[in-house]
Amino acid sequence: MTDKKKKKEEKEKNEKEEIVAEAVEENEKKESETDKLKEEIERLKAELAESKNAFYKAYADTENTKKRLQSEFEKSNKYKLQDFGKEVLPIIDNLERALQVNSDSEELKNYAKGFEMIYAQLVEILRKEGIVEIDCLNKEFDANYQHAIMQEAKEGVKSGIVIEVLQKGYMLKDRILRPALVKVSE
Repeated sequence: MTDKKKKKEEKEKNEKEEIVAEAVEENEKKESETDKLKEEIERLKAELAESKNAFYKAYADTENTKKRLQSEFEKSNKYKLQDFGKEVLPIIDNLERALQVNSDSEELKNYAKGFEMIYAQLVEILRKEGIVEIDCLNKEFDANYQHAIMQEAKEGVKSGIVIEVLQKGYMLKDRILRPALVKVSE
């Protein structure tokens, strides 16, 4: 072989080695970039999972707060008249006492008629709003709705029966506004 050929083959060999070396280097660069991209993907997946978790927690907190506020609003709305009802009950008591006065005077009977009308209207308004009287006369004593402040033996009435209501009790929907004060048989 001639020098020329040897040089040519050597040149081709060197070119091939350079191409292979460049390809290996390029491949290593790509592998390095691929590894970096895989690491970036894993980091982003972890960040996404963390963000999803935070989102679900925030969503659950928001839903819980929404339910709590809705419940509080409904409860507040349901019992909004509680304080007003407690203020009005003594007025009803006084109207009832005024209506118990008996007189032969025509003038007082006219006043009594006016008081009866006011009393009936007031009781009806309270009833529409859910404030109703606790019916307990001649019924078994129930400490949940009544306070027994007196006991009396009464013939023909079994023990534990309400024989007199000294002050009417009232309910606001399902809540006791004021318990009835009663006299109970022994």
